[in-house]
Amino acid sequence: MTVLRSAALFVVAALFEIGGAWLVWQGVREHRGWLWTTGGVLALGAYGFVATVQPDAHFGRVLAAYGGVFVAGSLLWGAVADGYRPDRFDLAGAAICLTGMAVIMWAPRNGG
Repeated sequence: MTVLRSAALFVVAALFEIGGAWLVWQGVREHRGWLWTTGGVLALGAYGFVATVQPDAHFGRVLAAYGGVFVAGSLLWGAVADGYRPDRFDLAGAAICLTGMAVIMWAPRNGG
């Protein structure tokens, strides 16, 4: 159950961080205005709290592992929100990152 909870928290973190960055991008770069930008800043702030409820107590491990989720999630967000089509190298890189995330986060360890 800990792995499922951890994975769900990574998804929530990705929604807040990637979504927040996308909203800021839309607000500033696409000239959609300060409401979009403010929403993005609030989402990015919320992202900062999500890692604190991960079951693992090691900040560096949690953030390093989350990096793999961020890479894959960013490609997925781009495909859904902006019509970006990842190529085979994008997909291979994302798979490598997610594999690294799983090793970092959930490898069996002796004594933590």
